[in-house]
Amino acid sequence: MTSHGPVLPIWSCGGCGRPWPCPTRRQELRGEYANAPVSLALYLGASFVQAAEDMPWAPAGPLHRRFIGWTRPPREGQQRRTAPAPAEPDR
Repeated sequence: MTSHGPVLPIWSCGGCGRPWPCPTRRQELRGEYANAPVSLALYLGASFVQAAEDMPWAPAGPLHRRFIGWTRPPREGQQRRTAPAPAEPDR
């Protein structure tokens, strides 16, 4: 059991006092959910929603990056891809 759990309703880390999930907890979560990235995203998504309710003054963008944004860092040189437009059918 980790000592880096969230202290509610301020969502600070009980182990180090940093904003939760702190770097230590993020590393632990990556290990715990190594084979279940969707489960990790669901867990952190639920935490994000609860934190947004507990801290209505906090902007959504930074909260999203704090809770979810770190789970899939972009690869170097990777750009957003858009789906190609569907081809026009022959008439």
